[in-house]
Amino acid sequence: MKFVMNLVAATAALLCAGGALAQKGETVKIAMIEGLSGPMANVGQNQLKNWQFLADPANGVRNPAGVKFEIVGMDSKGSPQEALNTFKAAVDQGFRYIAQGNGSGAALALSDAVAKHNERNPGKEVVYLNYSAVDPALTNEKCNYWHFRLDADTSQKMEALTSFMKDKPEVKKVYLLNQNYSHGQQVSKYFKEGMARKRPDAQMVGDDLVPMGQVKDFSPYVAKIKASGADTIVTGNWGQDLTLFVKALNDSGLKLPMYTYYAGVSGTPTALAAGGEGEVYQIAYNHSNYMGVMGKLTNDFQKKFGDDFYTFSIYNGLVLLSEGMAKAKSTDPVKVAAAMEGLKFQGFNGDSEMRKSDHQMQQGLYISKWQKVDKKNPYSAEKTGYTFAPVKYIEAYVASTPTSCQMKRPG
Repeated sequence: MKFVMNLVAATAALLCAGGALAQKGETVKIAMIEGLSGPMANVGQNQLKNWQFLADPANGVRNPAGVKFEIVGMDSKGSPQEALNTFKAAVDQGFRYIAQGNGSGAALALSDAVAKHNERNPGKEVVYLNYSAVDPALTNEKCNYWHFRLDADTSQKMEALTSFMKDKPEVKKVYLLNQNYSHGQQVSKYFKEGMARKRPDAQMVGDDLVPMGQVKDFSPYVAKIKASGADTIVTGNWGQDLTLFVKALNDSGLKLPMYTYYAGVSGTPTALAAGGEGEVYQIAYNHSNYMGVMGKLTNDFQKKFGDDFYTFSIYNGLVLLSEGMAKAKSTDPVKVAAAMEGLKFQGFNGDSEMRKSDHQMQQGLYISKWQKVDKKNPYSAEKTGYTFAPVKYIEAYVASTPTSCQMKRPG
């Protein structure tokens, strides 16, 4: 009898061990739906390389599920409507996982489309990994069970940024310049709300919204900033809308402290370097000078592509997905989505959590400052001889913001 019980226990242990690796060796295809052509194409192309580089087992990104990730770029041309058309094409081709990040308009459209598709097509569900679309609505009033945000949202970043700026008495007259879509509008909104609470003495002397990806010459905006008497610039611009703005500032000779969200994104470091070591800050979940695994990855990526790896949320996305698959013992999106809810794991910034209530990643944030490389901060952004050096770390619990999400779960 004892022998039989031992045999049963041993068999159960073997079955559990086999089940734990049930998904090992499977290929998991992810459709990256992004603007790979058009005015912001350099950013999308960089991020496609990020995904494919990190998915390559040779680069050593932690993959407890033992699956093979295959990333396929699909061009949305930066348009929400094209993103929807591309999503339909991806579904028709059998993709069960999608990734997107550049543009909250496209993100909101995709999140809604994924939810409707999954409701109408049981057994063919799709999971959406959002690596950089930061509209707070995506994890608040428009939250969706199938959407997982890997970046910090606009309100989280602005809470951290205004907490940093409130202690700078030289910030007295602020000019806001942002893109005219949800993210840019919210940068303006949350900045004004945050400073009203923390530094009510600071004045807003300008608040411009520019058509996204359409302005070729920012000199008229720079002239307005000069005329306003501003001593500080705040901008959530990214891609060519920040690069061209920086070039116009350089051409005018106007040097003001500038607080940004995306100064490290493709093309902008080169423009900043042309203007020298100005006082430029960035609020982000990362900076340029990591040690260890992330330091090796950033250096290896630059050597391979001659470009910078800056969308670190992609690293967390692949680790989260693999951890979820290992926990679920499956690559089925339904089981993996359930496993990723509330999952705690070691991300690039240490302890990270995919908050169950709204699927918003909880993670620390950094304020970093543009400066010349040195022994402590040796990474040369876009090989310019300059870098974003960390000056302040904001713990995850400090950067966290509440949610109004009323999550509707399947079943």
